[in-house]
Amino acid sequence: MVEDEVITVAGEYETLIPIDEYLAAGVHIGTQQKTNNMMPYIYRVRTDGLYVLDVQSTDKRIRLAAKFLAKYDPANILVVSARQYGQRPATMFAKAIGSNANVGRFVPNTLTNPAFRGFIEPDVLITTDPSGDAQAVNEAVDIGIPVIALCDTNNMTTNVDLVIPTNNKGRKALTLIYWLLARQVLRERGEEDRFKYTISDFEMEF
Repeated sequence: MVEDEVITVAGEYETLIPIDEYLAAGVHIGTQQKTNNMMPYIYRVRTDGLYVLDVQSTDKRIRLAAKFLAKYDPANILVVSARQYGQRPATMFAKAIGSNANVGRFVPNTLTNPAFRGFIEPDVLITTDPSGDAQAVNEAVDIGIPVIALCDTNNMTTNVDLVIPTNNKGRKALTLIYWLLARQVLRERGEEDRFKYTISDFEMEF
């Protein structure tokens, strides 16, 4: 679907999952810092100083990212996560759509040095946090491939081509976002019947 088609009969935007499920996972809970880059995705600031993300924007950007990713050979999609709570969700995302995951420390030259033993040549990069995954993002920029990033209120998005605004630090938030993005990518590819995973399958164990 394109964004214009995601409209209910009543004329209101219909999210992929109930808003309450986004809120229960804490997807909307940002940090006490904000960047100008992320201002378009911020709904309000709470009395405790935490910035709150607009989950409708999150939902729309998941749709947009899925539509974009569905155009690529999944074998040429790379998802990275240095952040601990993103490692299992990123790995499961890759497994679900048939792409590659590089979790934990990202070794320099992975994308830029053909002589490096772990060298790979993806067509697109997905990052859990453009700050924590800065090495991967910089290498993606160097080789000229698009970057999709899960971005919190405090992220700079200078090198990001497609922002998915979300709490990118919380375990449940990262679990939900990667699960939902994987499901939506398969929907866009017409392969939703292949998606057999529950949200708990994506969740990092303690």
